[in-house]
Amino acid sequence: MNEEFIKINIEKGYYIFKLESMLSKKNISINKLMRDTNTDFKVIKRLLNGNLVRVDIFVLARLCDYLNCKIEDIIEYIPNTNT
Repeated sequence: MNEEFIKINIEKGYYIFKLESMLSKKNISINKLMRDTNTDFKVIKRLLNGNLVRVDIFVLARLCDYLNCKIEDIIEYIPNTNT
């Protein structure tokens, strides 16, 4: 797993937050993303560091449209295999 990904363990699996890696690959700053998608800095910061409780699907849609990617390219859920 790339060190730019943030892995957050939860009860039955984990989330991988990939936004930082995506921005790095596309050479897009947080400020540019914020301005171009009209998304609050705090929301982007939470998606970068995985420090969130819920995800706004409208924000994800804006980011996916802007970055020309799928939701899985920004945030991914991996269930534990030994459940």
